[in-house]
Parts: sequence; C-alpha cells; structure tokens
Amino acid sequence: MNIICLNFSEYANLVEQAPIMIWRANQTMGYDYVNKQWLSFTGRTIEQERGNGWAEGIHPEDLPRCMKIYTESFQLKEPFEMEYRLRRADGVFRWLFDRGVPFKGSSGEFAGYIGSCIDTTARNEAQLQLKATQEAEMQRLRKLIPVCAWCRKIREDNGYWNEIESYMTIHFQAKFSHGICPECQSTHFPCVVSG
Repeated sequence: MNIICLNFSEYANLVEQAPIMIWRANQTMGYDYVNKQWLSFTGRTIEQERGNGWAEGIHPEDLPRCMKIYTESFQLKEPFEMEYRLRRADGVFRWLFDRGVPFKGSSGEFAGYIGSCIDTTARNEAQLQLKATQEAEMQRLRKLIPVCAWCRKIREDNGYWNEIESYMTIHFQAKFSHGICPECQSTHFPCVVSG
C-alpha cells in the first residue's frame, strides 16, 4: 500500500471540496475556519461565522443544549457529537449531525477542535414518519377486540372473558334482543318455520 503525502495546498483543496461541512475552532472556542460547503449552506461570509458568529444560525430551541455540549467538551478536551437545527441560506432550518474532535498544534499542545457536519433532515423526517406510522398501527391494534373463536366471548383488558352482550353493554351501553338469522335457522333448525 502506498501512502500519498499531501502538501498544504492539496490538503486545503481537499478540505474545500469535501462533500461535508467542515469547521475549526481555536482554543478560545471561537471558529477560525469553515469550508465553502458551510458558507454555501448558511449563505454567510467567513467573517460572519468567525468567533461565535456560527451560533447565530442555530435554532433558538437547540442553542442552550448545543452550547452546553460544546463548552463542556472543550473543558474536558473530549470528542463530542450533537444534533441541532441550523438555518440554511433560504431561511429554512435543517437538522445537522455535528461531530467535533480535539486537535493538537505542532508542539503537541491542545489547539482547539476540528469538526464536520452533515444534513440529517431527510433521515430525521423518515424516522418521524416511521414513528407516526408505528403509533397509528398501535392505535389500530388497541382497537381490536380479542374474541374466542369457539364460544365468541370477548376478553377484557383485565383478562376476564365476557359474553358479547355483557361486553357491549358495559363498553357501548348497547341493549340486545335475540333472534336467529335465516342461515342459522336453516342450518340448525330446519324443521322450524319462520313466520
């Protein structure tokens, strides 16, 4: 296996053309770099994103949680992952999965974080749709009434079996009168003439 060493301009070109959003934060926790994918997504300039400017695009409901994860990770110098909504250039908030890892300077000292973000909106929407479908199916299943195939008694939630008439009276306040349908009459009582 041959390992290819990249010079700085090749590395920079690689980062700029990566199909994901890439960012870097220095020791002050402020962003000092975002790639063109980030700028294209947000529709902002590098100057607007520098320092803590990047946080201006985070959805207000997500910002406190994100900043807590971000600052605690910096203090511990540990990798982090988080999901949040970031405002796209057209003003629409999109879900992002953000992963940051500490990096070291040339002398081996902690120099900040490097991170990447991917848009997970389609995945999140699919998961929400699946959850809604599953909940609808559970609601449908909750409406099924367990009936004995032999005697036609109905099982209550507490496990007791009741005659269908009792069950319907208790749950639906229905009253019953009894008769015999023509099919049962001809099968079970062929000698009886209906009048």
